[in-house]
Amino acid sequence: MLFRKSLLILLIGVLLGGPTVKGEPADRPTSEPYKGDLSIFEDPERDQKLQIGRVMDLLGIREGSRVADIGAGSGWFTVRCARRVGPRGVVYAIEINPDYVRHIKRRAAKEKLANIRVIRGNADDPRLPPRSVGAVLLLKAYHELSAPVALLRHLRVAMRAGARLGIIDRNGNGKDHGLNADVVIKEAAVAGFALVEQHDFVKPDGMDYFLIFRARE
Repeated sequence: MLFRKSLLILLIGVLLGGPTVKGEPADRPTSEPYKGDLSIFEDPERDQKLQIGRVMDLLGIREGSRVADIGAGSGWFTVRCARRVGPRGVVYAIEINPDYVRHIKRRAAKEKLANIRVIRGNADDPRLPPRSVGAVLLLKAYHELSAPVALLRHLRVAMRAGARLGIIDRNGNGKDHGLNADVVIKEAAVAGFALVEQHDFVKPDGMDYFLIFRARE
């Protein structure tokens, strides 16, 4: 009887797009999380190549917004977002690498950005407060997620009504530091998200894509 009840709860969670078993693994290849020199993220031409201002516009990020940067790395996007949202806004920088967590904390202090909150997340859970953010961005991090559906389901809980989820990545097979956009769209759908916009302006070579989702009601 207990087994049947647990199975029923699991099936209901899948149908509704809600949380399931913690640590639910991806059923496709993933890339090893980057652990190298963080200076690789600080290319002075990166702003222009990614058109990060346009990305924030499309995600509705403005003064006073509350935003999550998932897989924040060096904090490259975190600090740019923090400047845009200003002192009335908040940017949550989520990282699983403890060295990167410490780096972002030091960077926020050095740049005097008191609106940055750094959280050491888990592979399947960003550990964000419920209904805490109006926008989320995964910038070149989705292909590293080992439990993508579980993490996206936790993000749904953290997102406010009408919040937007942005995913920027490059086409690939999962283990080559990229993942085809159609795979991301399918996994997001399983987690309860609907694709609302798709753009290809984030890199001239056409390999990168920018997907925008909203949680299904």
